[in-house]
Amino acid sequence: MRDLKRIFAHIGPYRRELAAAMALVFIETGFELFIPLLMADIIDVGVKHQDVHYILAKGVQMGLCALLALITGLLYARYAARAACGFGASLREAEFTAVQHYDFANLDHFDTASLVTRMTTDVTVMQNAVSTGLRPLIRSPAMLIFGLGLSFYMNARLALVFVVCAPILALVLIFVVCKVAPMYNRLQVVMDRMNAIVQEGLTAIRAVKAFVRGEYEAEKFDGVNTQLMETSQRTFHFAVLNLPAFQATMYASVVLIFWFGGQMIQTGDLEVGDLTGFLSYVLQVMNSLMLISNVFLMLSRSLASARRISEVLDQRPDLADPPAPVPQVTDGSVEFDDVSFRYSAGAQEDVLSHINLKIRAGQTVGLIGGTGSAKTSLVQLIPRLYDVSGGAVRVGGRDVRSYDLEALRDAVGIVLQKNVLFSGTIRDNLRWGAPEADDETLWAACRAACADEFLERMPNGLDTELGQGGVNVSGGQKQRLCIARTLLKRPKILILDDSTSAVDTATDAKIRATLKKLRKVTKIIIAQRITSVMDADLIVILEDGRIHDAGTHRELLARSPIYQELYYSQQKGGEDVG
Repeated sequence: MRDLKRIFAHIGPYRRELAAAMALVFIETGFELFIPLLMADIIDVGVKHQDVHYILAKGVQMGLCALLALITGLLYARYAARAACGFGASLREAEFTAVQHYDFANLDHFDTASLVTRMTTDVTVMQNAVSTGLRPLIRSPAMLIFGLGLSFYMNARLALVFVVCAPILALVLIFVVCKVAPMYNRLQVVMDRMNAIVQEGLTAIRAVKAFVRGEYEAEKFDGVNTQLMETSQRTFHFAVLNLPAFQATMYASVVLIFWFGGQMIQTGDLEVGDLTGFLSYVLQVMNSLMLISNVFLMLSRSLASARRISEVLDQRPDLADPPAPVPQVTDGSVEFDDVSFRYSAGAQEDVLSHINLKIRAGQTVGLIGGTGSAKTSLVQLIPRLYDVSGGAVRVGGRDVRSYDLEALRDAVGIVLQKNVLFSGTIRDNLRWGAPEADDETLWAACRAACADEFLERMPNGLDTELGQGGVNVSGGQKQRLCIARTLLKRPKILILDDSTSAVDTATDAKIRATLKKLRKVTKIIIAQRITSVMDADLIVILEDGRIHDAGTHRELLARSPIYQELYYSQQKGGEDVG
């Protein structure tokens, strides 16, 4: 219940609408409860004495009550819809904001598909709990209390039927809720799996078609879809048990009331109108009990969704600003002082072990090494995307943990290994690096990244629309746009993580020549090609998370077997270093 309380706190801005909806439900219930009393009077007085004027007067009163109940019901629907939709929007915004503040380590706790489900399906469940659950939650207890009270007021002996029926209905409800509540959580987990399959299939649709694996992907989806269907069937198989159980009890109560009521009419202890009105209250009470059972089932499902949403909201970023953060990075010098790193505290081995490396401001450093040598892990420590497990990383002579996170990351421009572009125009994507940049500045960055070559051929230039993920540009064009976007940040440290792997060697050489002119910018280049780093001031070879060797191109070519092997395998012995 703590999770429900935490989640429903987000309905705060819509408390007035919620309060108005609750009040309107209560008023509507009062009008409806008054109708059976009028009906009993019509039969016992108007019909019995053939008083047409009395019947018409009571009929008008019944019609007025029905009309007022209709109006209050419509007003309830309006306010409930505003409260529910506002609540859902507030909850989605809170989740999305929480995810935006996550560190990389926090994101490792959730699958992307699971986050999508928690922001859509789970929020919809909570929203429906307000829009469809508020009415029975308020109406049913009121109807039950007043209905029982009026039933005992009309005939206490006949109302004893409820004393027999109530325990039966309570036992059915307890059984259904205890059985179904855990199933709702399993249902949402299976929904996560299906979303993961759908997302993976749509993201990799080109690879699926290229490898003619459409049938295989269809079978995967069919498997998880069938699992979702079977889980849903099992869950709702028990969830709907309350309906026939309540209906059977309700109709049994009606039969018993007719039986005992008929006998009481024969003995003169009960009027026909009272029996008719009493029966109306019986049906209202039974319906209210049925609605209460549905509310409990809805709360069971809401509790599962609330728990999943709370997991997103309760996840606290591992990285935080210090009490008195340093507001500015003075220069681009970088130092790794006996750095060790592992992605989680429970990992058995370090990804990086005892790294010692000094990079002067304005220096160009190349990082090379085999797959899995932790090159990317090393550079991610500089903008503090992760924190070190041991040792210290210093930027501008200060430990990165002493900086204001935003200031540190503004000073570091990083082109990640996986290039990401967003839907929108090329101009919109480039302005991620400098939101106020004019077209002249944008074109200058594009020329530096050699992106102007293909942009000038596009009919709309910077206004060209990019599809989702930049699907309408090639891999090399995407890399150059990402480099241009990062250059617009004017960073003190520029990190290129294998960012020219998809461009030709001539374009790669042009980009390197441009970067060489950035004298005050520290450049760290991760590359697979020796040609991309051979002109660097320092080349660092990583192997199994450790520095194998470091030096210039000539020094490493003279003494490092790993570097020699890489160089001659790529150059095929075609270049003689003199």
